[in-house]
Formats: sequence, structure tokens, C-alpha cells
Amino acid sequence: MKKQVKIRNLIIGGGAAIAVQSMTNVSVKNVDLSVGQIEGLVNAGCDIVRVALPNAKCVAPFKEIRERVNVPLVADIHFDAGLAVKVMEAGADKVRINPGNTPLKQLDAVIDCAKANGAVIRLGVNAGSVDKSVLRECGGDVAEAMARNLKNYVEYCEERNFGDLVLSVKSSDVRVTVAANRLISALPYPIHLGVTEAGLAYQGIIKNSIGIGALLLDGIGDTIRVSLTSDPLEEVKAGQAILSALGMRAGAQFVSCPKCGRCSVDLESVAAEVYEYVAPIRKNVKIAVMGCEVNGPGECRDADLGLAGAGGKFVFFKHGNIYKTVEQDNAVEEFKKEIDLLCK
Repeated sequence: MKKQVKIRNLIIGGGAAIAVQSMTNVSVKNVDLSVGQIEGLVNAGCDIVRVALPNAKCVAPFKEIRERVNVPLVADIHFDAGLAVKVMEAGADKVRINPGNTPLKQLDAVIDCAKANGAVIRLGVNAGSVDKSVLRECGGDVAEAMARNLKNYVEYCEERNFGDLVLSVKSSDVRVTVAANRLISALPYPIHLGVTEAGLAYQGIIKNSIGIGALLLDGIGDTIRVSLTSDPLEEVKAGQAILSALGMRAGAQFVSCPKCGRCSVDLESVAAEVYEYVAPIRKNVKIAVMGCEVNGPGECRDADLGLAGAGGKFVFFKHGNIYKTVEQDNAVEEFKKEIDLLCK
């Protein structure tokens, strides 16, 4: 069991629910825009928001943002341990430190400040910034180097009696990410998962789903971020979808059949509209949209509610039993009413 760590009002690790993270993609200096984006992420179900701070001029606007939102805020710091101290004093609940660009000797002030302010430190090693000397020691094995680089910093913190840590080892390579996380999984601190620099939405969701999903199924991971070159709202949606698919977060499970020659309705548009309707639901229900009234209900006997179309009509079914037939033009709107009744 991992140690539990408290980030503002959120507990991660130690059997707590897996938390979904994202990161703002606007300048921290634009306070109103940053606050608006953070609020949008929170409304979409984001549990933790990270903000990049390139330099000391960002501390004052970060402090103002901190005062205007209540979500746990993580300050992303690179190369400047002094900046980490300043932003914790300004109210950051957690700072991300990259061992690849922050020398050990600079950690003392960061640890002291974290202790004084009740802040958490995430030690986050990325494949692209792993310590080159450690990489040589590991014979070029990137996963091993990331794990060793991280463990060195964990030990340094432990020697100074600091244990409010979150750990991460990330690569743009799915296999390397999975291997590195398995190597650090025995450490007693919560682990933040993600495949970094994963690409645009389609590719990035695939890579993160494989990497994050594989590790979560192994029992590894306490918080996740689906890194995408996209609107951060898409990261939150994808993170929630991954957890829902694994049964680790309440949400609607949506299934629809692959289209075949038996289909005589516009299955794609119907499925898309129903999916958009059920995606925000935070209740464990299974909704099915099928293209054949003969096979559809039978193949989705465990669906709480479903519809299947043929010949200009749609049949509605519950747990495989047909109970209603509706004309195609009215089917989706009628089905939405049935969903509302199910989820009220």
C-alpha cells in the first residue's frame, strides 16, 4: 500500500481514488484566462491542475490565481530551485521538480520550504532529461536510468526526513514508460502516470491508454495525466474514459457495434449523438447502440439500456429484452428521455 499524500484537500495514494490531472496551456501571466481554463477543467472533472512557471515574474500572477480557485494547484518548475521556493510561499500545493535539471544540492531549500508550507514535491523524471551520467552507468537503458535517477532523489529526500512525495517516470515511448514505472513500483510513494509528448489527440490517446491502462491493471498508479497536443479538456475526458473503462471511476460505459452489411440505419450519427449525451454521466450504467434488431439486444444482454435499428425503426431494450419500438426520426430524443429516467 502506498503512502497517502494530501494535496490541498485531495488525498492520493494508499487506496484513494485515482485522480485525473491536466495542465493549463495559457500563460500564467494572463490571470483571467488561466482562471477560466482552470475552472473549465474542474467542471469537466479534473482533480489536479498543473501550471507552468518559466521565471520569477510568474510568481505574483500565480499567487492571484491561487486565491481565485480552490482546486489543488501544481507549479511546474525546471532549472530553478529558488523559483520552487518562491511559488510554494505563494501558495502552490505541490511543485514538480525534474531531477534531470535540478542538482541534488539545490533540493535542501525546496525540502525545507515544502515542510514549512505543507506542500508536496513531485519528483518527475522524463526520458529526454534523464541525468546523462546515470544513463551511462545504466549502459544506455533509458528505463533503468530514469528509475535510478529518481531513486537517488527519493533517498536524498528521505535522508532529510521528507516523505510528502509523488513520483513519476515518463517517456514518449510506451514500452519505456511501462518498464520504468514497474521498476519504481516498489517505492512507497504515490505514482503519477502518463506517456509524455504523446502527440495529437488520436495518437496521444492511444499511446496513453495503452501505457496508463497496462500499469493500472498491474496495480501501479495513483494519479494520471493523458498528455495531448490538444485542448486540455480533451486530456480530462480521455483520463476519465480510461478510468471508467477499467472500472476505476464511476461513469457511463458506452458500447456500439461495428457496422456491417446488415445495418440499414445511420448507425454512426445515432451512436455519436448518444455517446455525447452519456459521456458526462457519472453513474455506473452501460448504454448500447446497435445496428441490428436481431443480434443487437442479444449481444448486449448486460446493457442497462440500449437501442437497435432496422427498417426505419429502432427497438429499445433493457438487459437484452425489447420493450419498445420507435420510429427512426424520434428514436434518439426518446432514447435520451429513457436515459434520463435511468440516471435520475
